[in-house]
Amino acid sequence: MVQRRSVNVRVQRFAYVKPFRIAGHVFTESEVVVVEVSDGLHTGRGEGGGVYYLGDDVAAMVAAIESVREPLAKGMTRAELQAALPPGGGRNAIDCALWELESKAEGKPIWALAGLPPPRPLRTTFTLGADDPAVMARMAKHNFPDARALKLKLTGDLHLDLARVRAVRAARPDCWTGVDANQGYAVADLEALAEGLVALDVRLLEQPLARGREADLDGFDSPLPIAADESVLGLADVDSMLGRFDTINIKLDKCGGLTEALAMAHRAQSLGLGVMVGNMMGTSLAMAPSFLVGQLCDVVDLDGPTFLARDRQPGIAYRDGDILCDDRVWGRLAA
Repeated sequence: MVQRRSVNVRVQRFAYVKPFRIAGHVFTESEVVVVEVSDGLHTGRGEGGGVYYLGDDVAAMVAAIESVREPLAKGMTRAELQAALPPGGGRNAIDCALWELESKAEGKPIWALAGLPPPRPLRTTFTLGADDPAVMARMAKHNFPDARALKLKLTGDLHLDLARVRAVRAARPDCWTGVDANQGYAVADLEALAEGLVALDVRLLEQPLARGREADLDGFDSPLPIAADESVLGLADVDSMLGRFDTINIKLDKCGGLTEALAMAHRAQSLGLGVMVGNMMGTSLAMAPSFLVGQLCDVVDLDGPTFLARDRQPGIAYRDGDILCDDRVWGRLAA
């Protein structure tokens, strides 16, 4: 007889050091759902943060998890989970818990189960929330002295956004720099934005237009690579990005877990698209699975825990502009 699993679901809140502003939103904390699945000998854990712009909040995540509690307790597999729940933070938390549980039960590290080589440290971007240009420049210089790559949040105000980038580039000319517009622009301003960014040596423009306006990019010859974020949620969206975007930003909360994230990365690479891994904020428990996806990526944006007043311990390490994650954070083979 198969051992019945126990399933534990907890909601936790992690305050930010300071409010974080993007186009149209200001965030002050991460509210996350943690799932623990135990087979009696081993426990697997996963964290979901949801997708705010899709209404995928804590209530929705908990409802999704509860809808599969019984089959999960009876031994639901990751493949069965993919069919039972749509992408989202709830499925992400369960999927990651099942990866860790499988790793412990089989005595194999998660990276090996995923068919990846042993993980290496990764250069990550550090994100500057949208603010006054002088404030952003000061933060770039003093708050992230070890950063080797920066990502700047924009708000859709062309002149102010370019002033923000100009100030940060002057303060940190040594850093690779990308920007994230979070759907803040209309196509009418896209050419001026792209040209201004190229003049400031910006290397990547993320999600300038609103989700649903992807066709506006048809025929646009961008002078710098454009990454899809809100436009690409899961595996089903990847093929349609070709010809409009150069890179896709994979986030486990969007696609519903490590299982689909890996499939997205492999599919994007087969199409010749660049691959980026990002996050919907969260603790080191959320970053650890994304760190494995990052092993396949051209751009890594996994700085979520740096915004928190406190993180889980043990946690992700940041050193000399890199992110390092070992199995003490997620995936240790001991029970």
